[in-house]
Amino acid sequence: MAFRLALRRGPTAASSFSMASRSASVSAPRRMFHASPRVFIKAGEPIPDLEVLHEDSPGNKVNLARELGSGVIIGVPAAFSGTCSQKHVPSYIQHPKLRDAGKVFVVSVNDAFVMKAWSDQLDPTHESGIRFLADPAGEFTRALDLGFEAPIFGDMRAKRYALVVEDGKVKNVYVEPDNTGTSVTMADQVLA
Repeated sequence: MAFRLALRRGPTAASSFSMASRSASVSAPRRMFHASPRVFIKAGEPIPDLEVLHEDSPGNKVNLARELGSGVIIGVPAAFSGTCSQKHVPSYIQHPKLRDAGKVFVVSVNDAFVMKAWSDQLDPTHESGIRFLADPAGEFTRALDLGFEAPIFGDMRAKRYALVVEDGKVKNVYVEPDNTGTSVTMADQVLA
């Protein structure tokens, strides 16, 4: 009965303090987020020195920090997706200035077998010289801070991006503002 009476009268000063301090500690983590956009790789930064990318098979690892002095890294959300296959990557394969760009790599969070099959489909003769690399666990993509959650593709994927690299460092960064569009990463904008 005394317990019911105390509830009707409201909390005591001591319990009010205790409840206030508890709610402050519970809400504190919510205040730690930032409203500003995440910062991804910037011009002047080196390419991550990671041996996590695969070419043609899981046993053939590629480290772009060692492999790429100057050239372009093209990041795509998914191999065989409509925009990547019909518009984005073909814009590079068919671009007249591709040969002047240096080494060119297409990177996607996929496995090596999928990337090889996609390469064989898009560039069957491999005349373009573009190399297709798998980032199976998304480690390279995370190191660039260019990943996003893409439930339609099943998990974390790379934003659509292009990095122009000179002497092992990023010279220009192009990242689609909506992650998957083609307003800033097409070959005409990047290779111009």
